[in-house]
Amino acid sequence: MRKIILFLTSILAFSLVSCISKKQINQDNLYKTTWELEYILEPQTPFNDLYPNKKPEISFNNSTNKVEGNNSCNGYSADYILKDNQLSFGEPGPTTMMYCGDGEKVFLDMMKKINRFDFDQSGKLNLMVNEVLIMRFKSVEPH
Repeated sequence: MRKIILFLTSILAFSLVSCISKKQINQDNLYKTTWELEYILEPQTPFNDLYPNKKPEISFNNSTNKVEGNNSCNGYSADYILKDNQLSFGEPGPTTMMYCGDGEKVFLDMMKKINRFDFDQSGKLNLMVNEVLIMRFKSVEPH
């Protein structure tokens, strides 16, 4: 009897650990809004100095596998690849050519590094390199 209880306890513990370690991410949340940048990992320049007038935005299109938005100054679009919580972006396509400071370059350079995403408890979109938060976005406009 003791072996049966130990066996069942082990199975229950294993099941709980498996559920916790494989957090399910609802990818559909990517497509329901426009996301506005509210944080970027850039120790050289304060966020509000990078983006004094307009914050970068991103929208995901699941039928074309493209993102589009504004990088604080110019419009952009790029392909993306999404599998589970892994995410990567292709090279941004042609953009308009206005210069509005260094924020645009910082944003586009960071996008190239992204390899995964998740949502925090308040529903904000986190773009990451492995476990390191690189960019965080808040939802600003339902589609």
